Amino acid sequence: MMSPYSHRIRPSGLTLLALLIAVVMVIPLLSVATNVFNTGTTGTWTHLMDTVMPDYITTTVVLCLGVGIGTTLVGVGAAWLVTHCEFPGRRVFEWALVLPLAMPAYVMAYAYTDFLQFSGPIQTWLRASLNWTRADYWFPDVRTLAGAIFMFIGVMYPYVYMLTRTAFLERGGAVTEAARSLGLSPWQSFARVSLPIARPAIAAGVTLALMETLADYGTVSYFAVQTFTTGIYRAWFSLGDRVAAAQLAMCLLGFVLVVLSIEQSSRGRARYHGTGLRKPSRGHRLGGWPAGLAVVACLIPLMIGFVLPGGVMLHMALTDGDAQFGSRFLTLARNSFLVSTMTAVLAVTLALIVAYAHRLHPTLWTRAAHGAVGMGYALPGSVIAVGVLIPVTQLDNALVSALKAHLGWQGGLILTGGIAALVYACLVRFLTAALQNVDAALHRVTPHMDDAARSLGLSSGKTLLRVHLPLLRRGLLTAGLLVFIDVMKELPATLVMRPFNFDTLATQVYTLASDERLSEASTAALAIVAVGLVPLIILCRQIAADRQS
Repeated sequence: MMSPYSHRIRPSGLTLLALLIAVVMVIPLLSVATNVFNTGTTGTWTHLMDTVMPDYITTTVVLCLGVGIGTTLVGVGAAWLVTHCEFPGRRVFEWALVLPLAMPAYVMAYAYTDFLQFSGPIQTWLRASLNWTRADYWFPDVRTLAGAIFMFIGVMYPYVYMLTRTAFLERGGAVTEAARSLGLSPWQSFARVSLPIARPAIAAGVTLALMETLADYGTVSYFAVQTFTTGIYRAWFSLGDRVAAAQLAMCLLGFVLVVLSIEQSSRGRARYHGTGLRKPSRGHRLGGWPAGLAVVACLIPLMIGFVLPGGVMLHMALTDGDAQFGSRFLTLARNSFLVSTMTAVLAVTLALIVAYAHRLHPTLWTRAAHGAVGMGYALPGSVIAVGVLIPVTQLDNALVSALKAHLGWQGGLILTGGIAALVYACLVRFLTAALQNVDAALHRVTPHMDDAARSLGLSSGKTLLRVHLPLLRRGLLTAGLLVFIDVMKELPATLVMRPFNFDTLATQVYTLASDERLSEASTAALAIVAVGLVPLIILCRQIAADRQS
């Protein structure tokens, strides 16, 4: 006899669909995990352990430490200046300090290499002005581990800046004024009040910066910095051992999990709640040389992370005859827009299904599906690419064999021969970005609207179409736009998953820069930066609105 409560245990159709989406998104991680204890095909793993593994570990640790310390100092310092101090240009710096997010790290690396190399404008000017020869002076080499850390700090500090600034605005005003009334100086109130309150936001921003650093391939590969990401590509393409590549991918994932666990444990049992007094800080007015130092302190990261590399690329594109503006550029742009658009549309659709299932049926099943889908963003693109390529290749070969046996199929591979596998990898990587925005948009829709729709006889599907979708339009557009920009900039997964003779703007920039053809790479790099500016303009407008409110 069926229990009267069995309908509460059996998942609904929408829940089952959300679970299916979660399973598909988790397959790459499971694919990589199943290869951890395999012995490989050529003894590659033993060779790696005996030769380069210590370098991979040491370099990755040093890289994370340098980027973590640098982004903290720059991001927190800039956030405190623009929220707690009054100085000339503060309102411009509030939104302008976010602009380096539009600059991919590998584009910045290529720009600084051209700017600082022996034939670049800096060294050429030094030799011409001082009548020096090559043997008369020493100039630092940017293509080193220290140079890579410098590049990552320049483009990653906005993660810390944005989250810390928000924390200062939401909690800092009234608390800082209370500290001032107790006789604390501005520096004492920052160190003893503002900084501890913003600690969770700082930790979250640094974690995001480190995850993006661990996921990068273009910068570390171009600078010849040996990390787990470069090791994955070497094991897969140079040594031809996919098992060793999967094992290195799990090591890289281990670093990501360590970063996430450190971020969680750093909070301990501390809780940081607002006081309910969201009074904006009046700001400590600076004048004279302190105001000048504040302007310089905000101007330096903006110049380093956006203005200078953007100017270098723009100059090469406009003055160099090798810049690619012709039909090849249009083909690259079309490929990039095709993959980005398909991924964005699918990501918004799948995110809406998962988020809506969790809203209607907040059970263990939907919570599990929601959490599983959100794991993708924590995985570097190289890990996802390895995890996708192994099962998709096996499925592709099985499909082709079955079609040949039953239908006489004479074509090539179906999934990996086209862009389907590439879109799948990008979905796994960036579905979280869409899900977070859809969740936020759904939370702004009061549950009373659902009750009213049901009282009028509308099903859950009709309620979604007639009630929620009109209200979610802006949130869905924002989610799709963010995924679109992320896919445009994605390099590691695209390099592995792209079909033969299919290049995007990102892969073209990497290929040309690897061949030292930086001027030819400038047009594609500028296109990526220009597209990345679109969501930042929206974000900057929101920052200005936050300050006015």
